[in-house]
Amino acid sequence: MLAPEPITADPPGATANPLLTQSWLDLAFLHWAADPADVAPLLPAGTVPDTLDGVTYVGLVAFRMHRVGWFRLPGIPYLGTFPETNVRLYSVDAHGRRGVVFRSLDASRLIPVAVARAAFRLPYQWARMDIRRDGDTLTYTSRRRGPGAGGAHARITVRVGEPVAEPSELEHFLTARWGLHNTFFERPLYLPNTHPRWPLHRAELLACEENLVTAAGLPAPAGPPVSVLYSAGVPVRFGRPSRPAGIPTP
Repeated sequence: MLAPEPITADPPGATANPLLTQSWLDLAFLHWAADPADVAPLLPAGTVPDTLDGVTYVGLVAFRMHRVGWFRLPGIPYLGTFPETNVRLYSVDAHGRRGVVFRSLDASRLIPVAVARAAFRLPYQWARMDIRRDGDTLTYTSRRRGPGAGGAHARITVRVGEPVAEPSELEHFLTARWGLHNTFFERPLYLPNTHPRWPLHRAELLACEENLVTAAGLPAPAGPPVSVLYSAGVPVRFGRPSRPAGIPTP
């Protein structure tokens, strides 16, 4: 297994021929510290928890997906634009590639949910969602629809603060992620992405009522988040997937 790649605020390469394009807008990043032993069983084969000073993290990220598009085609204005809230973990593979692993992704458009589940085996869930802004305060709400929803929901309110001039090592660790790890037909998959450097702001968490983290198979967060950030957003390009080699069992 190679050493984890450096954490860089800018993408390590370019995506000349994207598989997918989209923008992520009005993001609220909430993170709690987690024990790697709790996270490891939930990661795809071929990956282990990515850690900083022996600690890994659980992220709850709410935002607005904007104009998802295939290849170089223009993004779709209605079906490709919707609120999303995801629960994510942090991973590293045998090539040292750092990434995220999505335990759940709630979205308000049924067709994109169905396509993402079928094409990429991502755990998307259809939900009734809304994002409202009042000055510098944003409220994100979500409640899953349909059979098996189990009352999974979230309501998050943040107040946007000052820009982050120099992100900390932890803030880079949590946000500067250039790919996702997943399993596709029982085989590990790595999907790279690129985007400009995050324009980050400090944020104050005014309210957080949710059960998405426990619905994703994780222990309930203990106390307030250790990190709360906001970003106006970035345009994103996803490259072609690759299959990382597995990591031997220690």
